[in-house]
Amino acid sequence: MFKLKEYNTNVKTEILAGITTFLTMVYIVIVNPIILSDAGVPFEQVFTATIIASIVGTLWMALGANYPIAIAPGMGMNAYFAYSVVGSHGGIDYQSAFAAVFIAGLIFVILSLTSFREKLIEAIPGNLKHGITAGIGLFIAFIGLRLTGIITDHPTNLVALGDLHSPSVVLALIGLAVTLVLMVLGVNGALFFGMIVTGIVAYFTGELSFKEGFVAMPHLPEGLLIANPIAAFGDVIQNSLYAVVFSFLLVTIFDTTGTMIGVAQQAGLMKGKTMPRARQALLADSFGTSIGAMFGTSPTSAYIESSAGVAAGGRTGLTGLTVAILFIIAAFFGPLVGAVSGISAITAPALIIVGSLMMGAVSEINWSELDEAFPAFLVILSMPLTSSIATGIALGFIAYPLMKVVKGKAKEVDPLLYLFAVLFLYQLAFLPH
Repeated sequence: MFKLKEYNTNVKTEILAGITTFLTMVYIVIVNPIILSDAGVPFEQVFTATIIASIVGTLWMALGANYPIAIAPGMGMNAYFAYSVVGSHGGIDYQSAFAAVFIAGLIFVILSLTSFREKLIEAIPGNLKHGITAGIGLFIAFIGLRLTGIITDHPTNLVALGDLHSPSVVLALIGLAVTLVLMVLGVNGALFFGMIVTGIVAYFTGELSFKEGFVAMPHLPEGLLIANPIAAFGDVIQNSLYAVVFSFLLVTIFDTTGTMIGVAQQAGLMKGKTMPRARQALLADSFGTSIGAMFGTSPTSAYIESSAGVAAGGRTGLTGLTVAILFIIAAFFGPLVGAVSGISAITAPALIIVGSLMMGAVSEINWSELDEAFPAFLVILSMPLTSSIATGIALGFIAYPLMKVVKGKAKEVDPLLYLFAVLFLYQLAFLPH
């Protein structure tokens, strides 16, 4: 079913890769409820909805597209939901905001059933694809460094070296060293085993504890939030949430597409400019977004943390299936998952190392031609500096056709790039991002 021999992998490697991906992204089941609870949504509601959306999206990706890419509610869009839509959009309550997410998800499904998103992937120039891969790598490495305090905020230089004596930094450096040694020695599953060693150290040094116990039954305090699609349309129209729907749609399309390209390229699964089974893959986050909104969570997205599993050897949907099964189990171990995911030093080394591996894509960029190199450079630079994959993609999409036009190569640019350059200009200028 997963064609393991064709992709030169095996069951053990795929399961270890799935565990690695899960451990690097499981923080979302804690962080997402914390953010959305600021919008008034019950913590338990979002916790369960987050897991449901992740299971649905990841299972579709695994079984329908056979990719080692996990789906879960996206960071950034949850903050937009909580603080821009519910927080300041004319007194909109979270039920109406979820209606907007649901409608965006339905439109997403329709677009994914057409050849539109497939054509979009093929239309993206190779140098931009390499820039997206490298930019995501730099971004997740930066996240790993900041989560642990190795890098901290600085009033003048924006960032600076953190306190190397703090427990979090020391633990992260130990984990980084152990994981790097294992990788240099060629140990399969080095990223996963590095997390295990780091977790053990954290437990015996008192940084990791389980004060809230281990097990709790998942539940939905408010039941199904979106049960009637017609009523959801009515909410959007009544509250004039068209711009909100467009924002959710535009950002998630490019966030997910960019991440899929980056992870697929890292795994060696791209066939030239084409992503095989792209339509099936692109449906995963569409369904995840719609179903997640019904239960009470913000839009889903392909997760850049999937690259950690790819680096651990994941190449097929068996990796994703493992992630989905672990999410099912996690639903019954909320306190335990919360304790582990609360120690960023356990998972941060994997993000840093994977980031370094993905940065290798810069060697594929044609640096000798400025009209090709600069848009890619802009993507790489802006992703970590704006903390947004979508913003990096937007700036690259705007810069690329502009530079081609100036150089007299306007006909070489796919018409879709011109269309989205205009849409991105509008989004950056007038919509939240």
